[in-house]
Amino acid sequence: MARKTSKLRLVWNKIWSRRWRFSAHKTFRRSYREDYKRDLEVPGMMAHIFKTFKVIFKNWKMFLPLLILSVVMGVVFVGLMSESTYQQFQTVLDQTTAEMGSGDIGVMGKAGLLLISTVTTGGLSGSSNEAATVFAVLIFLMIWLVTIFLLRHIMAGKKVKFRDALYNSMSPLVSSLVVFVVAVLQCIPIFIFIVALSAAVQTEFLATPFYALVFFIFSALLLLLSGYLLSSSLMAFVAVSAPGLYPGKALRTAAELMQGRRIRFILRLVALILALAVMWVVVMLPVIMFDLFMKQFEWTSQIPFVPICLLIVTCFTGIYITAYLYIYYRWMLGYDGKEEK
Repeated sequence: MARKTSKLRLVWNKIWSRRWRFSAHKTFRRSYREDYKRDLEVPGMMAHIFKTFKVIFKNWKMFLPLLILSVVMGVVFVGLMSESTYQQFQTVLDQTTAEMGSGDIGVMGKAGLLLISTVTTGGLSGSSNEAATVFAVLIFLMIWLVTIFLLRHIMAGKKVKFRDALYNSMSPLVSSLVVFVVAVLQCIPIFIFIVALSAAVQTEFLATPFYALVFFIFSALLLLLSGYLLSSSLMAFVAVSAPGLYPGKALRTAAELMQGRRIRFILRLVALILALAVMWVVVMLPVIMFDLFMKQFEWTSQIPFVPICLLIVTCFTGIYITAYLYIYYRWMLGYDGKEEK
């Protein structure tokens, strides 16, 4: 009897120990700083950005076929922005600048405005129907899974062929779709914010300072909620690419991995957005300026040069985002992120 009592006491002490009672962010009980403070020694943001570029360009023979395949699939299944639509942007921009003043804003200024208007109005594709959206999601998932498969073998020092990556990386497709659906559900607060902002602008609700303050607090809470949830879902999106890992376990593992590290991860995402913005400006501005020069000749007026370059840069952006997040995921697991010789 004494032996049974001692076993029950050990189980009881394990359940009600401090480690079990104070699981960070999972109960309404008080948690202590040492329970959720988790140090993470990783390279800086700039090193992270250049590390990702280095890995991609060093192994360009692996990623170039993926880029070509994704561009071809984007043209076939999603479509390009039509050249007439792009020319409409130019016409509207010329008319607007002419009405505002002298009508001469410079070639670089015009190219920058064309780039902003093309990206912000969703002009990356020629079709906006439901089928094109589904195909776009599937192409992104293909880029995501193939890139992670290639990086997993490259960073392990193993030789891999693009054909093997294309055929073998699709096994976690259903699991990735489940995590993707969970991430979309976690974006519901953002959708609510967008609807509320549209209604507030139309009804002039924000004209009153007090109501504007209330709306600002309400919006901040919604955005914080989605940011908190999505930070772990992005890591789950990386984790679920491992063969044999179920979506539920991937979500739980990522949530535990991100405890106490969400703010640093969000800062990494901000650095990623800034790096991509600089990349788009550096690559696309010369392309648009060259297109403006070539459009002076009649025989080049119908060549969709800018739409094709936009699609190429978009597909490369998907590869870069995947590599960026996967490298950080390896660092969080304790890997140094260096390829083995």
